[in-house]
Amino acid sequence: MPNIKIFSGSSHQDLSQKITDRLGLELGKVVTKKFSNQETCVEIGESVRGEDVYIVQSGCGEINDNLMELLIMINACKIASASRVTAVIPCFPYARQDKKDKVGADSNVSRAPISAKLVANMLSVAGADHIITMDLHASQIQGFFDIPVDNLYAEPAVLKWIRENIADWKTCCIVSPDAGGAKRVTSIADRLNVDFALIHKERKKANEVDRMVLVGDVKDRVAILVDDMADTCGTICHAADKLLSAGATKVYAILTHGIFSGPAISRINHACFEAVVVTNTIPQEDKMKHCPKIQVIDISMILAEAIRRTHNGESVSYLFSHVPL
Repeated sequence: MPNIKIFSGSSHQDLSQKITDRLGLELGKVVTKKFSNQETCVEIGESVRGEDVYIVQSGCGEINDNLMELLIMINACKIASASRVTAVIPCFPYARQDKKDKVGADSNVSRAPISAKLVANMLSVAGADHIITMDLHASQIQGFFDIPVDNLYAEPAVLKWIRENIADWKTCCIVSPDAGGAKRVTSIADRLNVDFALIHKERKKANEVDRMVLVGDVKDRVAILVDDMADTCGTICHAADKLLSAGATKVYAILTHGIFSGPAISRINHACFEAVVVTNTIPQEDKMKHCPKIQVIDISMILAEAIRRTHNGESVSYLFSHVPL
């Protein structure tokens, strides 16, 4: 693969290394540091003139610092005459702030920001020519960009894990913990040829669920909760209790982005899950030390194949059903 350079931000260097290993490449040299006032400084350590550049940086950890680092890296490569700069963002930051859906305390007028659109503008202004991401919280975020966006899906890896690790998967029920994930679970259920259900939830405020109603039958079945992300894990833990009380024999959770902030690890440890399975779009090594229920699916092959196909001018949508895992 000539004329290609892959650089890693500081958010998830292990994933970046796995991607380059799969492509048979070496990570590009980059030095990231902070001045005493905490300003970020990035120095690209090799020529990128005329190169097809890919910068891997996930929206996790110190999200604001990592986002700023990504923007600076994009701009540094762009003004150093890179032919194309692609931002590979496995977990897109601020993706949950994608619409004006909150009501002001004193009126019916929403004053909530659409921060995902702001991030899209910042990436474009920094000089990004293309975005590769995975399981966007809302697919409409692709429309916030005026540059190409490839939203990859972890579904092939999820299907493989279910078939290889759940003995009774042929009679299981795929469950969405909210109505917004119905399309995701129906796609997986159709591919497995099994039933699906969903849980309707009502929130009093962010990260706090008021009540849940199960729509579907999970009695005497293995229930598999599937969602794009879990943060404080209040939703999936309440959903697991609901499924168990409805007669499910076992409950698994499969998530693309395991954010696991605040009381998440404690909640998972005390919940009734057989396993909580996440992809490695976010580093999980430290969390796995404190929670034996967490298992990780490696999705570096999907991202590596997307980079290879983009570089060669091939279709990336082919990946959704044909990527060799």
